[in-house]
Amino acid sequence: MEDAAVMKDLAMAIAVGFGVLGPGLGIGFIAAKALEAIGRNPDASGKIVTNMFIGIAFTEALAIFALVVGFIIKFA
Repeated sequence: MEDAAVMKDLAMAIAVGFGVLGPGLGIGFIAAKALEAIGRNPDASGKIVTNMFIGIAFTEALAIFALVVGFIIKFA
């Protein structure tokens, strides 16, 4: 019985770990490209920042889905 609980914990950790890796990299790339765009055209910073936050929100949703899948694995 203990082995099943340990395996569920390990499966949750792996699912969440890999599930958060992609969105973490994606948010980094989004921020880097937004800063690069603002550096090239400071007058457009308002539009760039708005679109950056929209992109970050959608990317972060993927990390939240990974967390939900991890909880489903652990408690199902």
